[in-house]
Amino acid sequence: MTETPARAPRTIWIGFLLFFSLVALAFLFWVSQAVRIQPLRVLSRVADFTLTNQDDQVTTLANLTNHVWVADIIFTRCAGPCPRMTGQMKSLQDKLPAGSSVKLVTLTTDPDFDSPAVLKKYGNRFGADFNRWTFLTGSKAQIANLAGDSLKLSTQPIKPENRKDSADLFIHATIFVVVDKHAQMRAYFETGGDNVDWKKSGQAKVLAVVHQLEDEP
Repeated sequence: MTETPARAPRTIWIGFLLFFSLVALAFLFWVSQAVRIQPLRVLSRVADFTLTNQDDQVTTLANLTNHVWVADIIFTRCAGPCPRMTGQMKSLQDKLPAGSSVKLVTLTTDPDFDSPAVLKKYGNRFGADFNRWTFLTGSKAQIANLAGDSLKLSTQPIKPENRKDSADLFIHATIFVVVDKHAQMRAYFETGGDNVDWKKSGQAKVLAVVHQLEDEP
């Protein structure tokens, strides 16, 4: 039985729509794969360090070897970008699969105040999973060696006469850096600013790089 003239055009249009939908999906998949396989050059190498975590335990580079990790630097008294950045790190924690070995590392630029107990309270405030997310403190020199020299997370104290309020203590980097399994910094991402939409694309870019590095031997 042949189709009536009224139904035939509708069938053709449905066929065209399905075809172009499949083409569009294939194109998007190809683009996502092409972006993901872009090689990531080594930006710096992370030197060995000895710091103290939120549980007052010694933490060294060996604790992170064979793990991909994402790091940032904040201070708990910060009323500026730090709460936002810590919230963004929490969102990464929530998006990582349960079986992933990726670690999150938050350094403090205010070690005189940010003791292990203070960092643990701060982590709990943001719902940190301390099995995955480590908060590190130590001497100013120890922090500077890891943050500034290895991870390029610059920090600078603000002179008392230039402070806007009691929490305006430091200027520091507001980026996330990604380190591979071999202690090599491979990428960095801005967490704020006019061109950063964390929820729409920023978080996805960080996760794409993390997964790419997880797949590396």
